[in-house]
Amino acid sequence: MTPAEIAVVLLVAAGTFFAVVAAVGVIRLPDLYTRTHAASKSDTLGAVLTLGAVAITFGGEITAVKTVFLLLFMFVTNPTAAHAIARAAYDQGIEPWTADDSGGEPE
Repeated sequence: MTPAEIAVVLLVAAGTFFAVVAAVGVIRLPDLYTRTHAASKSDTLGAVLTLGAVAITFGGEITAVKTVFLLLFMFVTNPTAAHAIARAAYDQGIEPWTADDSGGEPE
């Protein structure tokens, strides 16, 4: 395997790991705020790593440049959208989950 192929495999594996962590976080975490955190942080990192692998795969082609622009776009917009969702929930009066809400254990 060439160094580029090794880098692609490592990036895809890491991206897949973080995407799975984000999915588990969205399913397991107790409220909107923590779910938003899991989705914005882990999912963004997973997508960025995977798109990095795609850019390496395409090499010097114009498709690689487009992929890098998509990567940068996602890196900026995913956390911004998560912040907007959390802000809207807070403005609507949705209270964050606390340990007192369910006897110390998340639902």
